[in-house]
Amino acid sequence: METTIMSVDFLLGAGYTIVLIALVLFVVLTLAAYLVLLERKLLGRMQLRYGPNRVGPFGLLQPLADGVKLLLKEDLVPDGAERFIFLIAPAMMALVTFIGFAFIPLGGDITIFGHTLPFVVSNLDVGLLVILALSSIGVYGVALGGWASNNKFSLLGAVRGAAQMISYELPLSLSLVPIIMLSGSLSLVDIVNAQASYPFILVQPLAFIIFFISALAESKRIPFDLPEAENELQAGFHTEYSGMRFALFFLGEYVNMILLGALVAVFFLGGWRGPLLPGPVWLFIKIMIVPILLIWTRGTLPRFRYDQLMHFCWKVLVPLALVNIVFTGIVLVAMGS
Repeated sequence: METTIMSVDFLLGAGYTIVLIALVLFVVLTLAAYLVLLERKLLGRMQLRYGPNRVGPFGLLQPLADGVKLLLKEDLVPDGAERFIFLIAPAMMALVTFIGFAFIPLGGDITIFGHTLPFVVSNLDVGLLVILALSSIGVYGVALGGWASNNKFSLLGAVRGAAQMISYELPLSLSLVPIIMLSGSLSLVDIVNAQASYPFILVQPLAFIIFFISALAESKRIPFDLPEAENELQAGFHTEYSGMRFALFFLGEYVNMILLGALVAVFFLGGWRGPLLPGPVWLFIKIMIVPILLIWTRGTLPRFRYDQLMHFCWKVLVPLALVNIVFTGIVLVAMGS
Protein backbone atom coordinates (compact mmCIF):
# COMPACT_ATOMS: atom_id res chain seq x y z
CA MET A 1 0.00 0.00 0.00
CA GLU A 2 2.82 2.39 0.99
CA THR A 3 4.68 1.54 -2.25
CA THR A 4 1.54 2.34 -4.28
CA ILE A 5 1.17 5.75 -2.62
CA MET A 6 4.87 6.52 -3.31
CA SER A 7 4.41 5.54 -6.98
CA VAL A 8 1.38 7.83 -7.32
CA ASP A 9 3.30 10.70 -5.71
CA PHE A 10 6.25 10.09 -8.06
CA LEU A 11 4.02 10.03 -11.16
CA LEU A 12 2.19 13.17 -10.00
CA GLY A 13 5.49 14.97 -9.41
CA ALA A 14 6.96 13.86 -12.74
CA GLY A 15 3.81 14.82 -14.68
CA TYR A 16 3.66 18.19 -12.93
CA THR A 17 7.31 18.91 -13.78
CA ILE A 18 6.85 17.97 -17.47
CA VAL A 19 3.74 20.18 -17.78
CA LEU A 20 5.56 23.06 -16.05
CA ILE A 21 8.59 22.77 -18.37
CA ALA A 22 6.31 22.76 -21.44
CA LEU A 23 4.43 25.80 -20.09
CA VAL A 24 7.64 27.74 -19.39
CA LEU A 25 9.08 26.92 -22.84
CA PHE A 26 5.86 27.99 -24.59
CA VAL A 27 5.60 31.27 -22.67
CA VAL A 28 9.31 32.14 -23.07
CA LEU A 29 9.39 31.35 -26.82
CA THR A 30 6.19 33.32 -27.47
CA LEU A 31 7.45 36.21 -25.38
CA ALA A 32 10.82 36.23 -27.17
CA ALA A 33 9.12 36.29 -30.59
CA TYR A 34 6.91 39.25 -29.67
CA LEU A 35 9.76 40.99 -27.87
CA VAL A 36 11.47 41.24 -31.27
CA LEU A 37 8.31 42.82 -32.69
CA LEU A 38 8.03 45.18 -29.71
CA GLU A 39 11.66 46.27 -30.19
CA ARG A 40 11.16 46.93 -33.90
CA LYS A 41 7.97 48.90 -33.17
CA LEU A 42 9.53 51.01 -30.40
CA LEU A 43 12.73 51.69 -32.36
CA GLY A 44 10.56 52.64 -35.33
CA ARG A 45 8.67 55.18 -33.23
CA MET A 46 11.95 56.59 -31.84
CA GLN A 47 13.15 57.04 -35.44
CA LEU A 48 9.84 58.62 -36.61
CA ARG A 49 8.60 55.61 -38.62
CA TYR A 50 5.93 52.95 -38.06
CA GLY A 51 7.96 49.73 -37.85
CA PRO A 52 6.50 46.38 -39.09
CA ASN A 53 2.77 46.81 -39.82
CA ARG A 54 2.05 44.77 -42.98
CA VAL A 55 1.82 41.13 -41.84
CA GLY A 56 -1.48 40.57 -40.03
CA PRO A 57 -3.40 43.18 -38.02
CA PHE A 58 -0.96 45.79 -36.63
CA GLY A 59 1.91 43.57 -37.83
CA LEU A 60 1.17 40.94 -35.15
CA LEU A 61 2.05 38.03 -37.47
CA GLN A 62 5.48 39.47 -38.34
CA PRO A 63 7.34 37.11 -35.89
CA LEU A 64 5.70 34.13 -37.65
CA ALA A 65 6.78 35.45 -41.06
CA ASP A 66 10.33 36.01 -39.79
CA GLY A 67 10.47 32.45 -38.42
CA VAL A 68 9.30 30.93 -41.72
CA LYS A 69 11.84 33.05 -43.64
CA LEU A 70 14.73 31.92 -41.44
CA LEU A 71 13.64 28.25 -41.65
CA LEU A 72 13.64 28.36 -45.45
CA LYS A 73 17.04 30.10 -45.81
CA GLU A 74 20.06 28.02 -46.80
CA ASP A 75 22.30 27.00 -43.92
CA LEU A 76 25.86 27.80 -45.08
CA VAL A 77 29.16 26.57 -43.61
CA PRO A 78 32.20 28.58 -44.82
CA ASP A 79 35.28 26.93 -46.30
CA GLY A 80 37.94 26.18 -43.71
CA ALA A 81 35.50 26.35 -40.78
CA GLU A 82 35.66 23.82 -37.93
CA ARG A 83 32.39 22.25 -39.05
CA PHE A 84 31.23 20.43 -35.88
CA ILE A 85 31.98 23.32 -33.51
CA PHE A 86 30.58 25.83 -36.01
CA LEU A 87 27.28 23.92 -36.10
CA ILE A 88 26.77 23.39 -32.34
CA ALA A 89 27.94 26.80 -31.02
CA PRO A 90 24.60 28.65 -31.59
CA ALA A 91 22.62 25.86 -29.89
CA MET A 92 24.99 25.98 -26.91
CA MET A 93 24.24 29.65 -26.35
CA ALA A 94 20.44 29.26 -26.64
CA LEU A 95 20.26 26.06 -24.55
CA VAL A 96 22.17 27.52 -21.60
CA THR A 97 19.81 30.49 -21.51
CA PHE A 98 16.70 28.29 -21.51
CA ILE A 99 18.00 26.16 -18.61
CA GLY A 100 18.19 29.27 -16.42
CA PHE A 101 14.37 29.52 -16.35
CA ALA A 102 14.16 26.19 -14.49
CA PHE A 103 15.19 27.95 -11.27
CA ILE A 104 12.90 31.00 -11.50
CA PRO A 105 9.99 30.80 -8.97
CA LEU A 106 6.83 31.61 -10.96
CA GLY A 107 4.44 32.05 -8.01
CA GLY A 108 3.49 30.72 -4.59
CA ASP A 109 2.85 27.05 -3.81
CA ILE A 110 -0.13 25.44 -5.59
CA THR A 111 -2.29 22.49 -4.47
CA ILE A 112 -3.07 19.59 -6.86
CA PHE A 113 -5.12 16.56 -5.65
CA GLY A 114 -4.34 17.44 -2.05
CA HIS A 115 -0.59 17.78 -2.71
CA THR A 116 1.13 21.15 -2.20
CA LEU A 117 3.70 21.72 -4.96
CA PRO A 118 6.14 24.63 -5.53
CA PHE A 119 5.47 26.74 -8.66
CA VAL A 120 9.03 26.32 -9.92
CA VAL A 121 10.61 23.65 -12.13
CA SER A 122 13.58 23.09 -9.79
CA ASN A 123 14.10 24.58 -6.32
CA LEU A 124 17.81 23.94 -5.76
CA ASP A 125 19.45 25.07 -2.52
CA VAL A 126 22.29 26.47 -4.67
CA GLY A 127 20.13 27.86 -7.48
CA LEU A 128 21.95 31.20 -7.50
CA LEU A 129 25.32 29.49 -8.01
CA VAL A 130 23.88 27.42 -10.87
CA ILE A 131 22.57 30.58 -12.56
CA LEU A 132 26.05 32.16 -12.35
CA ALA A 133 27.65 28.94 -13.68
CA LEU A 134 25.23 28.86 -16.64
CA SER A 135 26.06 32.49 -17.36
CA SER A 136 29.76 31.55 -17.51
CA ILE A 137 29.09 28.62 -19.87
CA GLY A 138 27.29 31.00 -22.25
CA VAL A 139 30.69 32.53 -23.06
CA TYR A 140 31.65 29.34 -24.91
CA GLY A 141 28.89 29.76 -27.51
CA VAL A 142 30.29 33.17 -28.49
CA ALA A 143 33.97 32.22 -28.31
CA LEU A 144 33.66 28.91 -30.17
CA GLY A 145 31.24 30.27 -32.79
CA GLY A 146 33.62 33.10 -33.68
CA TRP A 147 36.76 30.93 -33.62
CA ALA A 148 35.25 28.10 -35.70
CA SER A 149 34.07 30.47 -38.47
CA ASN A 150 37.56 30.92 -39.98
CA ASN A 151 36.92 34.64 -40.34
CA LYS A 152 39.06 37.47 -38.90
CA PHE A 153 36.05 39.63 -38.05
CA SER A 154 34.34 36.71 -36.31
CA LEU A 155 37.49 35.84 -34.34
CA LEU A 156 37.99 39.44 -33.22
CA GLY A 157 34.32 39.62 -32.16
CA ALA A 158 34.68 36.35 -30.25
CA VAL A 159 37.80 37.58 -28.42
CA ARG A 160 36.02 40.81 -27.50
CA GLY A 161 32.93 38.91 -26.39
CA ALA A 162 34.85 36.44 -24.22
CA ALA A 163 36.91 39.19 -22.53
CA GLN A 164 33.83 41.34 -21.95
CA MET A 165 31.63 38.57 -20.56
CA ILE A 166 34.35 37.14 -18.28
CA SER A 167 35.26 40.61 -16.96
CA TYR A 168 31.70 41.66 -16.16
CA GLU A 169 31.00 38.27 -14.55
CA LEU A 170 32.98 39.49 -11.52
CA PRO A 171 30.98 42.65 -10.63
CA LEU A 172 27.75 40.80 -11.47
CA SER A 173 28.58 38.06 -8.96
CA LEU A 174 29.85 40.52 -6.33
CA SER A 175 26.65 42.58 -6.61
CA LEU A 176 24.66 39.53 -5.47
CA VAL A 177 26.71 38.92 -2.30
CA PRO A 178 24.68 41.50 -0.25
CA ILE A 179 21.48 39.77 -1.46
CA ILE A 180 22.80 36.46 -0.10
CA MET A 181 23.76 38.18 3.17
CA LEU A 182 20.25 39.64 3.56
CA SER A 183 18.33 36.47 2.62
CA GLY A 184 20.73 33.96 4.20
CA SER A 185 20.23 31.53 1.32
CA LEU A 186 21.38 30.65 -2.21
CA SER A 187 17.91 29.36 -3.17
CA LEU A 188 15.94 31.67 -5.46
CA VAL A 189 12.68 30.64 -3.73
CA ASP A 190 14.12 31.62 -0.32
CA ILE A 191 15.39 34.94 -1.75
CA VAL A 192 11.87 35.79 -2.97
CA ASN A 193 10.35 34.73 0.37
CA ALA A 194 12.89 36.95 2.21
CA GLN A 195 11.38 39.94 0.37
CA ALA A 196 7.88 39.39 1.84
CA SER A 197 8.12 42.68 3.80
CA TYR A 198 10.01 44.84 1.28
CA PRO A 199 11.86 44.33 -2.05
CA PHE A 200 15.65 44.35 -1.75
CA ILE A 201 15.98 47.21 -4.26
CA LEU A 202 14.92 49.58 -1.42
CA VAL A 203 17.91 48.62 0.76
CA GLN A 204 20.37 47.65 -2.01
CA PRO A 205 19.97 50.28 -4.79
CA LEU A 206 23.73 50.26 -5.52
CA ALA A 207 23.76 46.46 -5.88
CA PHE A 208 20.81 46.75 -8.27
CA ILE A 209 22.59 49.33 -10.45
CA ILE A 210 25.81 47.26 -10.57
CA PHE A 211 23.87 44.07 -11.35
CA PHE A 212 21.83 45.74 -14.10
CA ILE A 213 24.84 47.32 -15.83
CA SER A 214 26.89 44.10 -15.58
CA ALA A 215 24.03 42.00 -16.93
CA LEU A 216 23.56 44.50 -19.77
CA ALA A 217 27.23 44.02 -20.67
CA GLU A 218 26.82 40.23 -20.42
CA SER A 219 23.91 40.41 -22.86
CA LYS A 220 26.12 42.29 -25.38
CA ARG A 221 23.48 44.94 -26.03
CA ILE A 222 24.10 48.64 -26.77
CA PRO A 223 26.07 50.40 -25.32
CA PHE A 224 28.10 47.19 -24.75
CA ASP A 225 27.68 45.53 -28.17
CA LEU A 226 31.38 45.56 -29.09
CA PRO A 227 31.45 41.81 -29.95
CA GLU A 228 29.09 42.64 -32.87
CA ALA A 229 29.89 46.31 -33.65
CA GLU A 230 28.40 46.35 -37.16
CA ASN A 231 30.42 49.32 -38.43
CA GLU A 232 33.73 47.73 -37.31
CA LEU A 233 33.25 43.95 -37.48
CA GLN A 234 30.19 43.52 -39.76
CA ALA A 235 28.35 41.31 -37.23
CA GLY A 236 31.29 40.08 -35.14
CA PHE A 237 31.17 36.51 -33.88
CA HIS A 238 28.08 35.55 -35.95
CA THR A 239 29.14 37.15 -39.26
CA GLU A 240 29.28 33.78 -41.07
CA TYR A 241 26.01 32.38 -39.71
CA SER A 242 22.77 32.21 -41.72
CA GLY A 243 19.33 30.62 -41.59
CA MET A 244 18.24 28.86 -38.39
CA ARG A 245 21.71 28.94 -36.83
CA PHE A 246 21.72 32.74 -37.03
CA ALA A 247 18.17 32.60 -35.59
CA LEU A 248 19.48 30.55 -32.63
CA PHE A 249 21.98 33.32 -31.77
CA PHE A 250 19.14 35.82 -32.18
CA LEU A 251 16.80 33.69 -30.03
CA GLY A 252 19.46 33.30 -27.35
CA GLU A 253 19.89 37.09 -27.15
CA TYR A 254 16.18 37.80 -26.67
CA VAL A 255 15.59 34.89 -24.28
CA ASN A 256 18.59 36.21 -22.32
CA MET A 257 16.86 39.62 -22.08
CA ILE A 258 13.79 37.91 -20.58
CA LEU A 259 15.96 35.87 -18.19
CA LEU A 260 17.72 39.06 -17.13
CA GLY A 261 14.31 40.59 -16.36
CA ALA A 262 13.35 37.51 -14.34
CA LEU A 263 16.59 37.64 -12.32
CA VAL A 264 16.14 41.35 -11.58
CA ALA A 265 12.58 40.57 -10.43
CA VAL A 266 13.74 37.70 -8.20
CA PHE A 267 16.79 39.39 -6.66
CA PHE A 268 15.57 42.97 -6.26
CA LEU A 269 11.83 43.40 -6.94
CA GLY A 270 10.29 40.71 -4.75
CA GLY A 271 9.76 38.13 -7.51
CA TRP A 272 6.12 37.16 -7.94
CA ARG A 273 5.01 39.00 -4.79
CA GLY A 274 2.59 41.91 -5.08
CA PRO A 275 -0.90 43.06 -4.04
CA LEU A 276 -4.26 42.18 -5.68
CA LEU A 277 -3.00 40.53 -8.89
CA PRO A 278 -1.96 36.83 -9.12
CA GLY A 279 1.75 36.09 -8.58
CA PRO A 280 2.55 35.11 -12.22
CA VAL A 281 0.99 38.38 -13.44
CA TRP A 282 3.17 40.40 -11.08
CA LEU A 283 6.23 38.42 -12.20
CA PHE A 284 5.41 39.10 -15.87
CA ILE A 285 5.01 42.85 -15.23
CA LYS A 286 8.34 43.03 -13.39
CA ILE A 287 10.12 40.94 -16.04
CA MET A 288 8.97 43.23 -18.86
CA ILE A 289 10.46 46.32 -17.21
CA VAL A 290 14.01 45.20 -18.05
CA PRO A 291 13.58 44.32 -21.78
CA ILE A 292 11.81 47.66 -22.35
CA LEU A 293 14.70 49.47 -20.61
CA LEU A 294 17.17 47.55 -22.84
CA ILE A 295 15.26 48.59 -25.98
CA TRP A 296 15.25 52.18 -24.79
CA THR A 297 19.03 52.14 -24.20
CA ARG A 298 19.54 50.69 -27.71
CA GLY A 299 17.59 53.58 -29.20
CA THR A 300 19.29 56.33 -27.21
CA LEU A 301 22.85 55.53 -26.08
CA PRO A 302 26.07 55.40 -28.17
CA ARG A 303 28.49 52.46 -28.08
CA PHE A 304 31.42 52.47 -25.59
CA ARG A 305 35.00 52.26 -26.82
CA TYR A 306 36.68 49.01 -25.82
CA ASP A 307 39.12 50.67 -23.39
CA GLN A 308 36.22 52.56 -21.78
CA LEU A 309 34.33 49.28 -21.42
CA MET A 310 37.17 47.60 -19.53
CA HIS A 311 38.08 50.63 -17.40
CA PHE A 312 34.45 51.01 -16.33
CA CYS A 313 34.35 47.38 -15.22
CA TRP A 314 37.65 47.14 -13.31
CA LYS A 315 38.00 50.73 -12.02
CA VAL A 316 34.36 51.56 -11.19
CA LEU A 317 32.01 48.57 -10.88
CA VAL A 318 34.32 46.10 -9.08
CA PRO A 319 35.50 48.60 -6.37
CA LEU A 320 31.92 49.81 -5.84
CA ALA A 321 30.67 46.24 -5.47
CA LEU A 322 33.38 45.46 -2.89
CA VAL A 323 32.59 48.63 -0.91
CA ASN A 324 28.90 47.70 -0.95
CA ILE A 325 29.66 44.24 0.46
CA VAL A 326 31.73 45.70 3.31
CA PHE A 327 29.11 48.38 4.08
CA THR A 328 26.28 45.80 4.10
CA GLY A 329 28.29 43.57 6.45
CA ILE A 330 28.93 46.46 8.86
CA VAL A 331 25.23 47.39 8.89
CA LEU A 332 24.13 43.79 9.49
CA VAL A 333 26.63 43.38 12.37
CA ALA A 334 25.52 46.69 13.87
CA MET A 335 21.89 45.56 13.72
CA GLY A 336 22.80 42.23 15.29
CA SER A 337 21.46 40.21 12.31
